[in-house]
Amino acid sequence: MSKKPYYITTAIAYTSGKPHIGNTYEIVLADSIARYKREQGYDVRFQTGTDEHGQKIEQKAEAAGVTPQQFVDNVAAEIKRIWDLMDTSYDKFIRTTDPDHEKQIQKVFKKMYDQGDIYKGYYEGMYCTPCESFFTESQLVDGKCPDCGRPVQPAKEEAYFFKMSKYADRLIQHINEHPEFIQPVSRKNEMMNNFLLPGLQDLCVSRTSFKWGIPVDFDDRHVVYVWLDALTNYITGLGYDCDGNHGELFEKYWPADLHLIGKDIIRFHTIYWPIFLMALGLPLPKQIFGHPWLLRGEGKMSKSVGNVIYADDLVEFFGVDAVRYFVLHEMPFDNDGIITWELLVERLNSDLANVLGNLVNRTVSMSNKYFGGQVRDAGAAEAVDADLKATAVETVTKVSAKMDELRVADAISEIFALFKRCNKYIDETMPWALAKDETKKDRLATVLYNLVESICMGASLLESFMPKTSAAILKQVGGKKRTLAQLTQFGLYGEGKVTEKPEILFARLDVKEVLEKVEALQDAQMAEAARENKAAESDAASAAPDSAAQEAGSGKASQEAIDIGAKEEIAYDDFAKLQFQVGEIIACEEVKKSKKLLCSQVKIGSQVKQILSGIKAHYTPQEMVGKKVMVLVNLKPAKMAGLVSEGMLLCAEDAEGNLALMTPEKEMPAGAEIG
Repeated sequence: MSKKPYYITTAIAYTSGKPHIGNTYEIVLADSIARYKREQGYDVRFQTGTDEHGQKIEQKAEAAGVTPQQFVDNVAAEIKRIWDLMDTSYDKFIRTTDPDHEKQIQKVFKKMYDQGDIYKGYYEGMYCTPCESFFTESQLVDGKCPDCGRPVQPAKEEAYFFKMSKYADRLIQHINEHPEFIQPVSRKNEMMNNFLLPGLQDLCVSRTSFKWGIPVDFDDRHVVYVWLDALTNYITGLGYDCDGNHGELFEKYWPADLHLIGKDIIRFHTIYWPIFLMALGLPLPKQIFGHPWLLRGEGKMSKSVGNVIYADDLVEFFGVDAVRYFVLHEMPFDNDGIITWELLVERLNSDLANVLGNLVNRTVSMSNKYFGGQVRDAGAAEAVDADLKATAVETVTKVSAKMDELRVADAISEIFALFKRCNKYIDETMPWALAKDETKKDRLATVLYNLVESICMGASLLESFMPKTSAAILKQVGGKKRTLAQLTQFGLYGEGKVTEKPEILFARLDVKEVLEKVEALQDAQMAEAARENKAAESDAASAAPDSAAQEAGSGKASQEAIDIGAKEEIAYDDFAKLQFQVGEIIACEEVKKSKKLLCSQVKIGSQVKQILSGIKAHYTPQEMVGKKVMVLVNLKPAKMAGLVSEGMLLCAEDAEGNLALMTPEKEMPAGAEIG
């Protein structure tokens, strides 16, 4: 009987630089799902790779003094090295510079053009080079890119466009009829309410202002723009052929069972990609999961601050499987996770060294001490054994249910619940006490057998998440890896022998020693960031559009820009003293003794602060209630018009004195840190 195919992909990593641990999380997450699906009996195809075209790459290559191809070759090799370091079991590593991919993209572009889905026009708007995206003035946030917050430049150029609206109603119908298509549900609601239902604009799919891209073969002034090129990797990597002569892999594995992506690119995968597939007459993927982000504890990762964490640095400190455990276990299903060096040390010491490592070490040591390493069930069962056996047998069902819902962190927690139950069983049975009574020898043998059997079952389940640790545990206890079907039975160990000398799986670490070493890493990051910033400034100057382009891009740009007097430069340490958080205004009223002040009650986390602001001329109290705003939290309290103000609401002001409150671009909880 042939296995059922299962096709899983990650987003392809952009080759602008080395991926940090937040990027690496995705490949480890996908790997754990792929491994478990193989355990469930699926014929899994697991694809990852790199996105290698675009203006940003062209500029970085020029700054580095190499060709774009040389630049992406180096970065793609580094990305692949890290993916391999993390013990990921992908079947295909695709690069968008692969000749077979480029050939198919040219065919796809021509097919869409010939059938009227693509047309030539002009794009006029604000362009963000890092995101390689155009935006209208209304889409900007405080005049900057709505996705990354960086400055944008006015630009106008000839371009080809895809008629997105042609397929919008069909996509809306598909999403409504397939509730599992976009997960979690919060991502689906965001796409429907913010993009599809208001109406889609046509999408720019070619560029003429740079050359590093796949040429449009019937109009060589143009190169194919990023998303049509990048997204199509999911089918070209399987041997898709636009002429219909598909390879066996495409016929077997398409449509994809799961596209695993970061929540920041959910729009491209749940709107653009399905519409492209509709235009090609292909079935849509079965599910797209937009996973949350792994965030640095004190805010967003930045090399200039020295707080970027890379997978290979973590591996050097903790080992591959400890890093895999952390990123998988600490990431909630649909909320962002937090990573800090301190939390890593805590998890390694508590979960891996104490709960798991100590359990295996004690069991192997006692088996050697009391029975020369021999393990057998002497049949001396007691009532206390039943709960351990039930926990061990039920774990596989619980883990499979969690994995079917893509709740990987919860699945790992179920496995560790079994290990914790084993530790409790040791406390309940007290093998050291049994060993003192010769008449209890059979009972002692049975207790140790139950422990070894339970450890074998837990270690077998652990393979998808911590493969090397799983193998190491089974080797120490003299057990064999079980299939999922075998894990529904207790007692398959039979008779065996543990290793003569247990090996430490995870050594406890001293957090102070770790942090001292981390300081050196952070200093190196900041020095590298300083060098890159100088290069970036040079790139920005050379990439700035000429005056004609500026006029074409925005007739009012020069009038609407404002120059203000520069204040004295500050050091980062000065800035770090300021605490900014998202606040929610839950009540607001006019200050009767003042013509300018409003008094707001602002919820920040679990606290409520009273803040006075001189914005009465611009906002009514009714308008204020419910707003999420940017708050300077640790401003020294001050008395104004007889009332105490405990912070500051941040606003922007134009040349005419009009004010606008600073609000988060996306929905954020009250108390979220801004940095």
